[in-house]
Amino acid sequence: MAGAIIENMSTRKLCIVGGILLVFQVIAFLVGGLIAPSPTTAVPYMSVKCIDVRKNHHKTKWLMPWGPNHCKKLKDFDEAVSRQIEANDIVFAVHIPLPSKEMSPWFQFMLFIMQLDIAFKMDNDLKENAEITLDVSLAYRDDMFDDWEEIAHAIEIRKLKCTFGSPKTVESEGRHYDCDFLPFMEIGSVAHKYYLINIRLPVNDRKGINVGIGEIKDIRLVGIHQNGGFTKVWFAMKTFLTPSILIIMVWYWRRITLMTRAPVLLEKVIFALGISMTFINIPVEWFSIGFDWTWMLLFGDIRQGIFYAMLLSFWIIFCGEHMMDQNERNRLSGYWKQVGPIAVGSFCLFIFDMCERGVQLKNPFYSIWTTEVGTELAMAFIIVAGICLCLYFLFLCFMVFQVFRNISGKQSSLPAMSKARRLHYEGLIFRFKFLMLITLACAAMTVIFFIVSQVTEGHWKWGDITIQVNSAFFTGIYGMWNLYVFALMFLYAPSHKNYGEDHSNGDLGVNSGEELQLTTTITHVDGPTEVYKLARKEAQE
Repeated sequence: MAGAIIENMSTRKLCIVGGILLVFQVIAFLVGGLIAPSPTTAVPYMSVKCIDVRKNHHKTKWLMPWGPNHCKKLKDFDEAVSRQIEANDIVFAVHIPLPSKEMSPWFQFMLFIMQLDIAFKMDNDLKENAEITLDVSLAYRDDMFDDWEEIAHAIEIRKLKCTFGSPKTVESEGRHYDCDFLPFMEIGSVAHKYYLINIRLPVNDRKGINVGIGEIKDIRLVGIHQNGGFTKVWFAMKTFLTPSILIIMVWYWRRITLMTRAPVLLEKVIFALGISMTFINIPVEWFSIGFDWTWMLLFGDIRQGIFYAMLLSFWIIFCGEHMMDQNERNRLSGYWKQVGPIAVGSFCLFIFDMCERGVQLKNPFYSIWTTEVGTELAMAFIIVAGICLCLYFLFLCFMVFQVFRNISGKQSSLPAMSKARRLHYEGLIFRFKFLMLITLACAAMTVIFFIVSQVTEGHWKWGDITIQVNSAFFTGIYGMWNLYVFALMFLYAPSHKNYGEDHSNGDLGVNSGEELQLTTTITHVDGPTEVYKLARKEAQE
């Protein structure tokens, strides 16, 4: 009778904990769906063709497309030909943002892609595998009457990938090629109000620079930046979640340090996972509002990489700790075959990110994909990381299969075991199945919401209510993995309750022929975990 009462109370406690976490999960999705705007905004820009007739083209002078000091403009290239203006004297100018608007640090980053309008002409055809050379400069100012200050200047080469849907005859002259978008620029902060881009297409027949690239009519840019409203919601979530994870981490580690034993590997990995989650949560982005920290995108990638590496390592070690075999698994070296691919894959992705965004800290126009060597290098890193990821999942699936096979074997022999040994294995089985359930749920939700965010228009509308699907995806999945880590530390923290004489040698019921194995679990004489408690496995018979 008493056992049934304890069982009902423990089940009710577990349901309450799950219900609270579910409520917070729903709130995380609703915050992004109902409060935050769309995560990013794309703004199209049409360059203005300016005339630069100064000798040597001094880079200290900037050509403005509009405003009180705007440049002398060309309507089209036919006008340039009639006025005998050379291609080297034409500058494509783009002012960011559009007139009567300002940029803001809340936009966090700027990403630009380029589209070229290239017309077919019989005497100036686009060659196969043509490359275009860009002489680009970027400047900023914070007042409409200040002088422009240079941020970066570079000579960049982009490969043109264009198709022409009509026969290349005289009748087709003037029709435009269908060209792929080109990566143009990426900046990790938006610390100034106004930006100016000047693009030159230098022509040198002797060196073959910008020869055989067709007749370029216009240069269009598409600027993508984070929405300020979404940034504020995102910062608020990080500010709220940081103390939440910190508090549960302190509580969790305090429980462990009060034990009469040393922490086991699984406890250390869970704590490390909490540290990596806190590393992501700490809202250092607040400082980007007042400081020009262009390295924030790279820093964010590194933080996410550390968390994912720890999460993948935790799944491997968790499965290993629930093998219920005779192997000693309380050392990280025992998992070198499984953790090795994680380390190699993470290192490859880190090098790739440094080769891309690391270089962009000095040259925002750089892209590793624009050269043959860069493309091969990037693909090599990505392929190696992909192979490591495949190896990891093979190891993980094999370990999960082994655990379930061992579970089936142990369950059939549970009734014949002593009470302490039976409770030990029941606790292992319950913990493993419980974590597998919530892990699969989290992974499924991540995949489902990612697919939904890609195939929908970005928002759903029901009457007067508009739900931003993409924003809900970011805030919901971010909140979900925080709750996942929170639940791990809460449910797998050791308990300090005294369970009477159940731990005495006489009540353990361990005879000479039955050895009590407690090497792969943390539910030994210092008390069971919270999830073990809530599952009433320690109930007195």
